Amino acid sequence: MFESLKKLFRKTSEEASSGTLRRDELPSRVREMLLENDVAFDVAEDISENFSRYLQKVKRRTPAEEVKEALRYAMKDILDRNNSDIDILNPGKKPFVILLIGINGTGKTTTVAKLAYFLKENGKRVVVAASDTFRAGAIEQLSVLCENIGVPIIKHTAGSDPASVAFDAIEHANARKLDYVLIDSAGRMQTNKNLLDEMKKMKRVAKPDLTILILDSMVGQDAVFQAETFLKEVAFDGVILTKLDTDAKGGAIISIASLLKKPVLYVGVGQEKGDLKKFDTSYFLDRIFG
Repeated sequence: MFESLKKLFRKTSEEASSGTLRRDELPSRVREMLLENDVAFDVAEDISENFSRYLQKVKRRTPAEEVKEALRYAMKDILDRNNSDIDILNPGKKPFVILLIGINGTGKTTTVAKLAYFLKENGKRVVVAASDTFRAGAIEQLSVLCENIGVPIIKHTAGSDPASVAFDAIEHANARKLDYVLIDSAGRMQTNKNLLDEMKKMKRVAKPDLTILILDSMVGQDAVFQAETFLKEVAFDGVILTKLDTDAKGGAIISIASLLKKPVLYVGVGQEKGDLKKFDTSYFLDRIFG
């Protein structure tokens, strides 16, 4: 995870400590490293400026540990913008309806199941709506996943009205006094007008209490573009970033936390059902700096 960023930060700290890299060259080197690792330009500028300010507090000599700490604080300032008061486990409403949106290939359907498992493990009663009716494979995949974790699923035949599936799932939850409804949704390209119109209809019918965008960390800055496109068309409240365990760079999560003004709520860190973790700034920085 984030191997490229780790190596570059470590090398920069060592070069600063040995005198190979002058102190006044450090902020520009940090900006270059961030840009190489899929961090958006404006965010890389912010971090390098933060780093420069923290560096002024360091002694004239710059041992590797002090450079590393200055980098860590500079990153923390940016990532702390991601703080959120959203508490999924204590929403204060039953059933609490969560709509998950995103394009195909981001791991959306498996993330729905992981979130259902997370809620179940925390003592919550959940039903899942298989509202990605445009892909028969998505209904089948979600059915298998829900069976494996022991969570009920409401599904119709392929090609059915997605909003009607969501409506039936909400009715099911109301009748049985369940805690949560998780709605999977279709995931064609974010520029597809028909898909976006379908999502808007889903929101009108299901009236979700929380809408979460699923993004793939592996696509780098394109994840930010996807998020900005969705934000213009279908409002969402937060992000789940998938495949963080295979992301060698780590730039997407930094850019998203800073630019979108929407919190990263959870991150996918593996293929197992329990590999959905609440996002935490300290956890993220520990993966980079140790």
